[in-house]
Amino acid sequence: MPPHLSADRPAAQPPERGAVDALITQTRRLRGDVDAVRRDIRSEAAGPEERWHRALYDLALHQLDDLDEHLAQLRDGPGPVPPDGPAPPGAPAAAVPPAGGSLLSRVGSAEWNLLTDEANWSGELYRMLGRDPAAPPLTLDELPSLVLDEDRPRLTRMVTDCLVDAQRIDGEFRVVRPDGSERTVHMMGEPVLDADGSTTSMWAVLRDVSELRRSQRAVSETRDSLQRRRQLARTEHRLAVELQEAVLPPWQGSLRLPRQGPEALDLAARYLPSSAGEMVGGDWYDALELPGGDTLLTVGDLTGHGVSVTSGMAMLIGALRGMAMTGTGPGDIMGRLNQLLDATVQPALGSAVCCRYRPETRVLTWARAGHPAPLLFRDGTGRRLTAPEGVLLGATSGAAYGQAEVALLHGDLLLLHTDGLVPRHGGTAATERLLALAPRLDGARTAQDCVRTVIEEFGGTEREDDACVLVARVLS
Repeated sequence: MPPHLSADRPAAQPPERGAVDALITQTRRLRGDVDAVRRDIRSEAAGPEERWHRALYDLALHQLDDLDEHLAQLRDGPGPVPPDGPAPPGAPAAAVPPAGGSLLSRVGSAEWNLLTDEANWSGELYRMLGRDPAAPPLTLDELPSLVLDEDRPRLTRMVTDCLVDAQRIDGEFRVVRPDGSERTVHMMGEPVLDADGSTTSMWAVLRDVSELRRSQRAVSETRDSLQRRRQLARTEHRLAVELQEAVLPPWQGSLRLPRQGPEALDLAARYLPSSAGEMVGGDWYDALELPGGDTLLTVGDLTGHGVSVTSGMAMLIGALRGMAMTGTGPGDIMGRLNQLLDATVQPALGSAVCCRYRPETRVLTWARAGHPAPLLFRDGTGRRLTAPEGVLLGATSGAAYGQAEVALLHGDLLLLHTDGLVPRHGGTAATERLLALAPRLDGARTAQDCVRTVIEEFGGTEREDDACVLVARVLS
């Protein structure tokens, strides 16, 4: 077997400088590009996914620094003895550590002669292990004294396999330097055999990979954190969907309320999720037949997303239904819902419209809390009902809410909705787009057909938030 070359000895035939220079240029250009992208990631107030991305970029930069220094050493060869002291007698000259102290500055070599029991270390290995350059190099029997107790069996096994079975060494162990700092060392080597195949010595290249392993651990830890967060988000999303499905009326087609009597409302509604899918919000719709034949109609939106918001929405619907069953008017219901949100442990804001329809007189009494007013369609035209005063639920303690009344006619159509129904439009713009559907709604036969028309117009577009629409048509 030909004699080996240590990490600090010059190669017999250096590579062509032009080819290596081109590789170095490409590597440094790539490193600059990676670093530019890395700087665009905020270092503060970032979530698990951003922290994972940042750790991956850090690891990539470490590895590109590694490659750059490897290529530089390949091009330039060894340098003079480092300024911190001469290497011990017999030790090979060490390369000058590159500026900046990159990972590649911590690479050394060693050879242990089994016939003379002599050891030969490079100057860089002394610095890596924190040893005094004037001290003699450690023998193979002494080397484990630097290694952590739990890693010593691994080093012993690698050395034994190399000396006894002529296997190559490729493994890591942790060492404790004299100053108490702990470093991770990657060791690669092989036995040197004589003509009879007997092992005469063992050589190795040792590299300090502490920072590289730290970066890899950071990537692994942030990835695990991100996976746990995603699993938690999936669980919360499933719970929020199940709670929402349990609370919102499971209507299939149109609903007639009250169920008895000639005068009734033909009702249909739809919940539209956000385009993101995992963002389950607090939008709701509801219709309930009240004692005496009146009908309760309501839509609303509790700000936020997730299980807590969905459970808060369920609480509001339950409270609203309970108060309506006792005969409480829409204005007073809004006031007491405001008190309820104001008293909750977690602050929340909500908007809502509450309507009570009396079929005998066809009078709709309604109130709102910071919510779009219902739209009334009649004879192929539409208009927005004049809204009474009413601030957002939970915004102001002791807020008062007004009521309004409107007389409906046979064939009238009432449309209630939440803010997200018309994507990228709000306020007057959203109202105008909905009112423009008046001719098409006038030609619809049922409330379900009207909802289908609204969905055809707005349901297929990208929406940042979820939404609800409820249609009530006065039967003739």
